[in-house]
Amino acid sequence: MNIEELRNYCISKGGVEECFPFDEETIVFKLMGKVFLLCGINEQPLSFNVKCDPDKAIELREKYDCVLPGYHMNKKHWNTVTCQANVSAKLLKQWIDDSYDLIVAALPKKLKDELKQFN
Repeated sequence: MNIEELRNYCISKGGVEECFPFDEETIVFKLMGKVFLLCGINEQPLSFNVKCDPDKAIELREKYDCVLPGYHMNKKHWNTVTCQANVSAKLLKQWIDDSYDLIVAALPKKLKDELKQFN
């Protein structure tokens, strides 16, 4: 997965906006104003931070060398994932989906109802 594929996948999800709130190098993807993924656009290899259930975060870090505690993030709730050849795009997308779904689950009912217009 490269930065263009990552960006296209993220913005294809309902209610997602992209922005550069920190600098011109760090792209942030938000759902209804809540961050679910961020990454450096010039990172080589590509890596990104995603939200993760705390128990699952530990499990993934133990199972995959490319998954580390979230860089500059709350390490209980965020993982940094480095895109490597031995990890499929399907698995990377699943971790992105998991992060997105955690944000959806935490939204108040009013915002969940607004989100339905995108699906």
